[in-house]
Order: sequence, then structure tokens, then C-alpha cells
Amino acid sequence: MEQQAIEADVQAKKRDEDARAEPSAVAEPMRTVLYDEHVNLGARMVEFGGWMMPVQYRKGIIEEHHGVRSGVGIFDTCHMGEFIVKGPDTVRLLQTFTTNNVAALAEVQAQYTFIPNEEGGVRDDSIVYHFPDHHYVVVNASPLKADYEWLQELANRFSFDVDLQNVSDATGKLDVQGPGAAALVQKFADVDLSPLKFYWATTGRIDGVPTRISRTGYTGEDGFELFFPIEETVRLWQLFVENGAEPSGLGCRDTLRLEASLPLSGSDVAPPANRNPIWAGFGRFVKLDKDVDCIGMDALRRIAQDSGGERMINFEVTGRGVPRTHYPITKDGEVVGEVTSGSFGPTLNKYVGMGWVRAGLHEPGTELEVTIRERPVPIKVVPRPMYKKPKLG
Repeated sequence: MEQQAIEADVQAKKRDEDARAEPSAVAEPMRTVLYDEHVNLGARMVEFGGWMMPVQYRKGIIEEHHGVRSGVGIFDTCHMGEFIVKGPDTVRLLQTFTTNNVAALAEVQAQYTFIPNEEGGVRDDSIVYHFPDHHYVVVNASPLKADYEWLQELANRFSFDVDLQNVSDATGKLDVQGPGAAALVQKFADVDLSPLKFYWATTGRIDGVPTRISRTGYTGEDGFELFFPIEETVRLWQLFVENGAEPSGLGCRDTLRLEASLPLSGSDVAPPANRNPIWAGFGRFVKLDKDVDCIGMDALRRIAQDSGGERMINFEVTGRGVPRTHYPITKDGEVVGEVTSGSFGPTLNKYVGMGWVRAGLHEPGTELEVTIRERPVPIKVVPRPMYKKPKLG
């Protein structure tokens, strides 16, 4: 039942991702360079946001989830997008493009941020890196083309002196995640990774391959995101798998990030202005007083002063039932919001979710219901994050 619940929520998100992917991509799904590797490993492949991606391998989602929490897993993330921005106006452009304060980045530091629209809603979320002679922007797969076109539009609109490069097609990307990730990546790296803190990066070679090594991830565990020439992807994947990394699919990636209360762009945070990062509880990534306003900043300032609207919650199911994306959330029979992510949390051993509710109903401890098959099932708002990795030592 738990496995089926996880798969059902992945399918709901698949429909959301397909809806915002390029129409041509949805009609003819693309394949990463690791497609044959996934098939040979027994992966169940599905179309997701315009790409054929592995949902799970032979062991199943729950086993893969526990494998990342206790050991080391590896994810194919070659479908994601990478842009290089350089030139005198790089920081000014990225300040306009994102909500966080790019000017505060130290060299080789990474920064989580949102890409807003004019109303203060979310086009996408992103990580921005400051490398010695350029900035590096990583975006999600479905809105990749739209994100790059928006970046170009802003550069032209404000006559910024920048050089933009979309290097997505030339870039391979693997995420190595879990408490065993550092030891495994260090085994093949020619740089010492022990000083590398969370949300910092370095450059070096992995088994001789020039690589950007970022101590980031989307699982709630320690780990690395590795960026390198696309032609080296299969060799590096095989190297890590042969040395103990467990192939891990979209299913467990979703349950891992849900337990860690990490939002899914396009689902948990989305374009409507009422699903903005401030009301989502991620206001620390929206700098209202930075030197250059981002697009939508006036709207975000108004939102920050507005006590109404909706708020994003994490919740656990206290009754019996499976919360799924888009199910109504109610209070005393009245619809007050909806589920945006819901699944079984294998580490927590309970059904959990994220959703949006009317402001005032979002405080931890608040009791609500989710309508499941026309039946109200009790849930309780819980603090964020729902799961936090154990401290080392």
C-alpha cells in the first residue's frame, strides 16, 4: 500500500510537470544519456516533464529511500539546466532574475533562490553559484527553455552587459547523496572535500574528469551534485555504481525531499501570486532590501505585509488514508486549501504531506482534514522540517 501511495503521488506530479513542459517535449519525450543504463538495471521508466526518467529500479522506492538515508544513492539529473553568466553586469542581471541577494555570494559559494514573476509568484527555483570568473545558474528541467528565454529577455530589457551561455546540452549531472557520499566521492576526487561545507562548491577532477563539485542536494542528507562534460556521464555513473552507490529514481527522490520539507517547483511553489515563497515560509530566500530589485519585488513587499491569503504547511496524517496531490484540505467541513504533495514517508513511517491552507490555519498543532474518497481524514500541521539528518559524530 505504501509503495502504491508513493507511485500515485509521483503520477500526479508527473501530470503537473508535463503541463508546464514544452509541448514538443511532451509529445516526444527526451532521453538522458543514461537511458540505456537505467533500462539495463531494470528501471521502470516514465515520461516526466518531457523526459523519460526512472521512477524506481528492481528493489523498489522504499528500499531505495532507506538506501539513501543509511548509505549512498546516485541519481541521474542530466535533464536539469545549467547557464553560465559572465560580464560586468552579471550580478545586476541575476539580482533582477532571482529573489535572493546574489551580491552577497562569496567565491565558490552556492545560493538557493527563486525566479519570480511580476506578481511575486514562482516561475522556478534555482541554485546560483559564484565561480571565479562567472556565475553558474542551475534550473529545473521542465521550465529550462522558458527560464533561459526570460534571462535573455531581462538582459535585453535593461541593456545589461553580459555574456549568456546555455550549457545544458553539454553538461552531465549526477547527484551522489547519503551519509556515505563523502567517502565515495572523495575516493575518486583529486581535491580534499573535507573542508567543503554545505552550499559551497569547488572544482577538481573525478577519476580524471574535470568536475564542478557542489555540496548540495535534494534529499535532506549529506551529498554532492556533480557537473562535468556530458560525454563522461556513462563512465562516471558506472564507476559510482560499481563502487557501492545505489541507483535511485524519481520515486524515492520525491519521498526524501518531502520528508525533509523541501518544496517542489511547479507544485508546492507555483506561478499564482498566492503560492509565493514568502507565504510558503521561505521568506529567508527573498531579500526585500537588496541593492537591485528583482522582478516582482513590489508585489513581494506587499505580500510580506499581508496577513491574509494562504500559507504552505507540512502535515502528518493522524487518521487512516493516503493524501494525494490536489486533494481538498478542510476544516469543519469547509474547504480551506489543497494538498500539493502527499505520500508515505518511509523514514518517518507515516503518511505525510505539504499543502496550502487559509492563513491562520497554518500553525503547528492545527488539526485539519483531507478529503479522501469523499471522506474527511484527520491531519495535523507539523513543524518544518519533518526529517532532519543526524549530526555527524
